[in-house]
Amino acid sequence: MTEYQERALLPPGMNDVLPPDAAYETSTLNSLLECFAGHGYQQVNPPLVEFEESLLAGAGASMTSATFRLMDPVSQRMMGVRADMTLQIARIATTRLKDAPRPLRLCYAGQVLRMEGTQLRPERQFGQAGVELIGARESAADAEIVLLAVESLAAIGVRDLSVDLNLPPLVPALTSALSLGDEAAAVARAALDRKDAAGVAALGGQAAEILGALLAIAGPASRALAALEALDLPPSVAGECTRLGEVVAEIGRAAPDLALTIDPAENRGFEYHTGVGFVLFALGVRGELGRGGRYLAGQGEGEPATGVTLFMDSVLRAVPGPDAPKRLFVPVGVPAQVRAKLRQEGWQTVAALADAGDVPAEARRLECSHVYDAGKVNPLN
Repeated sequence: MTEYQERALLPPGMNDVLPPDAAYETSTLNSLLECFAGHGYQQVNPPLVEFEESLLAGAGASMTSATFRLMDPVSQRMMGVRADMTLQIARIATTRLKDAPRPLRLCYAGQVLRMEGTQLRPERQFGQAGVELIGARESAADAEIVLLAVESLAAIGVRDLSVDLNLPPLVPALTSALSLGDEAAAVARAALDRKDAAGVAALGGQAAEILGALLAIAGPASRALAALEALDLPPSVAGECTRLGEVVAEIGRAAPDLALTIDPAENRGFEYHTGVGFVLFALGVRGELGRGGRYLAGQGEGEPATGVTLFMDSVLRAVPGPDAPKRLFVPVGVPAQVRAKLRQEGWQTVAALADAGDVPAEARRLECSHVYDAGKVNPLN
């Protein structure tokens, strides 16, 4: 490896996106944003970097370990590079747009940067796109977000979608109601995260019985809901179980063929969520396509909100690849007006800057599929 090649290496988890994938990612993002806008969601664009006291305040504290921080040379204050865009949208809604009519529908797209990747997502920089519905308490809001995410993904070509619903507040409420100490609660949550039935059973007593039953509930939505209703749940989360049933019913009426499952013990990645959450999957695609759920926007008591974030690295693995571009080689001497008309017809015109000699060979070298010759567009053999 040359010294230049060594200098050009990228840090782990960082990648250059090359043609035609970069253009395809942009067009896919634009299609998602168009779908969001069609449902009344207005686009906002928060900054890549914020002061850490605002970026990591309130629910943002859950992203502290994932956030790159740096000193602002102008203000001499610490700043953070966003690791997630949801909480930025919540900040905008509760500050800049605090007087806007509710419910407030916002959408976004942009890049995020995280300190570390994961086994399923080794990328540390990747694109996000999503929607947030702020100021609505109704279960219809939760259903709208799930259905919009599914519709948007289907519109860009994702097939065999499934939605796994969960209740992030349930496990903490149960460990509190069972009077488990901090250490025992941490052990219980780790076992539930691993789906470790033996580890849950080792807790013994009522904790093993109730948490073991919770672990066994995971499965198709209708069966899981019936099993949840049979459990003696703390009042603090019983209402969320009722909401979960309402959300499932609304989704079922609108999309009866959508695969819905429930995993009430799932908690990973939902650190700031306060109600019904969900994860989006596609058959045969590595990793989550997106996740979302209910949370409190802003600081203090906050404002009821729900939303979804789509992870573009996973989404792009789930859609058909880009079509071959319509690249047209245009020899020297073709007027600019003609080239403009060809572009209006959908061609990408690659203009020769000097006499090419062997025109077909030059067109192939520049990865063109067609050549403009004597007023006609001819395919390359």
